[in-house]
Amino acid sequence: MDLFLITFAALFSVINPLGTVPIFLGLTQEDTKEVKNKTALWASINVFIILVISFFIGKIILNFFGISIDVLRIAGGVVICSSGFGLLSGSFSKRRGVNKKVTNDAQHRNDIALTPLAIPMMAGPGSMSLLIAMEQDNPELINKLLIVAAIFMVAISVFLILRSANYISKLLGAAGIVAISRIIGFLVLAIGIQYIINSILVIFKMQ
Repeated sequence: MDLFLITFAALFSVINPLGTVPIFLGLTQEDTKEVKNKTALWASINVFIILVISFFIGKIILNFFGISIDVLRIAGGVVICSSGFGLLSGSFSKRRGVNKKVTNDAQHRNDIALTPLAIPMMAGPGSMSLLIAMEQDNPELINKLLIVAAIFMVAISVFLILRSANYISKLLGAAGIVAISRIIGFLVLAIGIQYIINSILVIFKMQ
């Protein structure tokens, strides 16, 4: 159960679905409620599929490119720290890797659930590297099932938050969303630093 809670908290912090609410509302502002709900559902399904694939085949990709897990942890930690610092300082790009052209194109497409909502806004490098490292650290089947269950719960959270985007926006307002994003940013920054420190300690012990 501890592994489940740790995985859920780490993924939720890195993905930060609350920070996606303003972008989701902007991209679906001309859609009906039914279409918005459908987009929210498919975005959460896409996030789940992408994260599960990253969890199970990430090791194969690392071996193919000859990248060690500790190097990945450091790289992932840097990405996570960058995202966390951006959220904490308020300088994090609202498009989260989505340039103006992509945003404009997305507004003219029927399905934005995969991109830019799922990739790169939520299931990005930080969450992927986090899961690849967890797969390496938890070879037992029961632990893998707990992590997949945590991914599933994160996907459900993404769906519920995006489905309630209008309500959340009205309830919290812009200031409220910013405040929550900065709190989440602090947690994300701490997670990233912990990953980097742990990896550096392992590398030094191997010397």
